[in-house]
Amino acid sequence: MSRTVSRILWIIVGVLLIIAGIYCLCNPDVGLLSLSLYLGIVLLISGIIDIVIFAKCNQYMIGAGWFLADGILTVLLSLFLLFNQAFTLLSLPFIFSMWLLFSGINQFVNSFELQNLGVRGWGWLTALGVLMAVAGFFSLFDPVANLFALSALAGLLLICDGVATIVRACLSHKYWR
Repeated sequence: MSRTVSRILWIIVGVLLIIAGIYCLCNPDVGLLSLSLYLGIVLLISGIIDIVIFAKCNQYMIGAGWFLADGILTVLLSLFLLFNQAFTLLSLPFIFSMWLLFSGINQFVNSFELQNLGVRGWGWLTALGVLMAVAGFFSLFDPVANLFALSALAGLLLICDGVATIVRACLSHKYWR
């Protein structure tokens, strides 16, 4: 897989995450079941792309193991959302919080790898990673109360993750050895 294809795939995932975030913000009254279906599809695509990029580029990329870990967890979360619709209403706030926490930590770690490579702008990924991890952590405290605000919270954080993914795509040339 070429660098250009990897970059394009990450940009596609980033745009899909941003679209999902805008959808959640524009439709706060949408039911959690339809949110979980759309979110499950977007997360499945995102996870598969991370796994494919790892499989094709792990020898050439620094920190490729983090992409594999994020991809596997994202695929598992998406499959859970897609195939357990009845349980989703109660579990989505908790699962989404855990996903945000892990993705935020992943962005945070990747940003320091960029700093070690001397990339300017690595601090933006650090800030987005911290924002995502803190939001995931605090939403774990009362997931039932978050049920009502989940659509808006999901929208904002999906947009943040989409922006971070697009930034990763734009800086991806720095990951290659």
